[in-house]
Amino acid sequence: MPKIETLDLYVNEPQIHKQFYIDILEMHELANGRVGYSEEQMGIRFVQSQGEYEHRQADLYWKFAIAVPDLDLAYRQLIAKGIDVTAPRQFRDVGYLTKIIAPEGFVIELIQHVFEGESSLVVSNCSRLGGGPSVNLLTLRCHDINQVDDFCINKLGMQPLSVQSVEPYGFTLYFYAFTEESPPDSDLNAVVNRSWVYQRPYTVLEVQHLHNTNVIKQPQKNDVGYGGAIITGMSFDKGNILGLMSENYM
Repeated sequence: MPKIETLDLYVNEPQIHKQFYIDILEMHELANGRVGYSEEQMGIRFVQSQGEYEHRQADLYWKFAIAVPDLDLAYRQLIAKGIDVTAPRQFRDVGYLTKIIAPEGFVIELIQHVFEGESSLVVSNCSRLGGGPSVNLLTLRCHDINQVDDFCINKLGMQPLSVQSVEPYGFTLYFYAFTEESPPDSDLNAVVNRSWVYQRPYTVLEVQHLHNTNVIKQPQKNDVGYGGAIITGMSFDKGNILGLMSENYM
């Protein structure tokens, strides 16, 4: 089964990033210079570059998300470590979430398995971040969701899991994964599918479709920021609108 294996981030100080992810987010070292929680999920690899990272609303790369059983616990744990983290909030019928800013300004979202006030079915280990973290989402952006649908579903063979309209904010969220699982409700717009997505043990691709944007800024080679994401278990052309690469892209 193919999987989203690696997120490459080009940064000025790879070791500082690596230590932050290990000390603060409780990741550990994985194969091929990555850090993460499990080989079953996406790992993050930091590549040496030079420049200033400035996140813009129309950038291809937005963030990745760490899912936890208990976000309030994660919030208290991060505060105790001296991390500046916003208080968790329920964002519409999307999720109970918060975010932190990693070194050099990279956004990391933390999202609870279930909505605010609900109890996760996943067994929580209170000694771990949020009761047990996982790299749940890789979030990219697009202006043409039909092109993304065709690429992800027809060319890569990914399964669509959820569609979440956030119309007042001018975007819709689409979720895809390499899996044989089907969401609880066949209607991808169903709210019940959302918490289910956040509990998956593998990394899910989330695409934010910006309704009023005509151009998404693609990263330039070796620029500080998004360096692409590597998919293992299959081969495909490197030149695609999401910056995804097969494992033999080199």
